[in-house]
Amino acid sequence: MTQLEETLQITQPELAELRRAKWVLEHPSIAIRLTNLIGTPIEKGFQMLPAGWTRTVHGSVHGALTKALKVATFSLGNKCERPSSDRLHRAFVGTTGAVGGLFGLAALPVELPISTTTMLRSIADIAQSEGHDVSEIETQLACLEVFALGGKPAQGADKENRYWVLRAGMAKAISEAATYLANRGIVKETAPALVRLIAAIAARFGVIVSEQIAAKAVPIIGAASGSAINLIFINHFQRMARGHFVIKRLEKKYGTEAIESVYRSIAIPITKKELQQQPSQSI
Repeated sequence: MTQLEETLQITQPELAELRRAKWVLEHPSIAIRLTNLIGTPIEKGFQMLPAGWTRTVHGSVHGALTKALKVATFSLGNKCERPSSDRLHRAFVGTTGAVGGLFGLAALPVELPISTTTMLRSIADIAQSEGHDVSEIETQLACLEVFALGGKPAQGADKENRYWVLRAGMAKAISEAATYLANRGIVKETAPALVRLIAAIAARFGVIVSEQIAAKAVPIIGAASGSAINLIFINHFQRMARGHFVIKRLEKKYGTEAIESVYRSIAIPITKKELQQQPSQSI
């Protein structure tokens, strides 16, 4: 234990949680897992997509995030700490992937908002299981922030601490949106603060959605593989959410600056044994 960790009096179980959270947040391997599933590089999937598909993805991502924001500020519940229902949400998203797999890219404008809303519910469920009150605006926006996690950081950024790089990039947009929603209490899609928030999240979320769509473009993908791809998709965000809200919980206890300092001091990768030594509801 370092001098900083001793000064904070952070417990060994909490330190282990933080180490696992860092390992997960700094290893967003969704593209690798998709490539392993379809047996071909994602880049080949991009080449198979029709002309103008980027506009379809861009429009669908913005629409899905706007709907998710409305859901987040309407009725996500309240504080009720309990184990999260990860498998239930995976089953639903897997089903939508199976249906979407039958119709290809044409199903994206319908499938993506449903999948995104379901994932938001799962993310909120994970937040609750970590002791957060999802009736609070700050927690709801932290749930939305998860959709931006796992994207590639800016070139030249600290690659060992990309989580904090991404959070710093989102901080202003989230702060402005929180102030707006606290004062107005409603989602007005044209409000500058909310437009900036959606744009900031979409810039990251859209990259992952594009990888998902590219995987589905491979000819061998049918309903079964479409379901498998969606399961990889939601599993990615559930893992990001678990790591994110473990850190948020520790921040409440020890302070953001202190937890960031400890996080940055942790060397990765951790061992496989350390990663396996976790509660069933952990990362």
